[in-house]
Amino acid sequence: MKHENTHVQIVVADPSALGLFGLAMITLVASAYKFGFLTGVSLLVPWAIVLGSIAQLIACVNDMKHNNVFGATAFGGYGLFWMAMAFSWMIDLGVFGVGMKGAADSKAYAFAYVGYLIFTLVMTIGAVETNKMLLIVFILIDFLFIGLALSTFGIMKHEMHMLAAYSEILISLVGFYGFAGNVLNKHFGREFLPLGKPLGIFKK
Repeated sequence: MKHENTHVQIVVADPSALGLFGLAMITLVASAYKFGFLTGVSLLVPWAIVLGSIAQLIACVNDMKHNNVFGATAFGGYGLFWMAMAFSWMIDLGVFGVGMKGAADSKAYAFAYVGYLIFTLVMTIGAVETNKMLLIVFILIDFLFIGLALSTFGIMKHEMHMLAAYSEILISLVGFYGFAGNVLNKHFGREFLPLGKPLGIFKK
């Protein structure tokens, strides 16, 4: 008897909408703290873990299935950032005990922000050849990390804090637009919300 191997191809949906929604939500909530509308970070922690981290990590894994190195790296990198931030805030809140809280040096945040600024600058170069919406998001994230790093180091603290705040709320607004564009364009099968073509500088 002859057995034939049958391969079932599983179609994986583009996860960009979910990842951008997670980014838009966490930056909206986080920016409210930076502007002073909210105080304390206890209720920021679950949003950082669920929307900032898990939503983007789900997008990362599914972009890997699409062999999308850029998307997987972006969503994975920022998803892990928000997970690390959530744990850092929990340490500062004493969740893991007074010993860890007492040994915490807040300047560690600044070095992490510098590292993520380097990461984002590289991703910004890549975003030139994705679409204009993503390029704007990455440029705004560059300014966010510049503001966060300098304010944490105590350099022009108030001005840099406000740079971070305005950058973050703009990231949220553009992220919501990008989420909507990715969902509705694919749902309707046409360009319902334009995301902007690649600049064509590095790819011809």
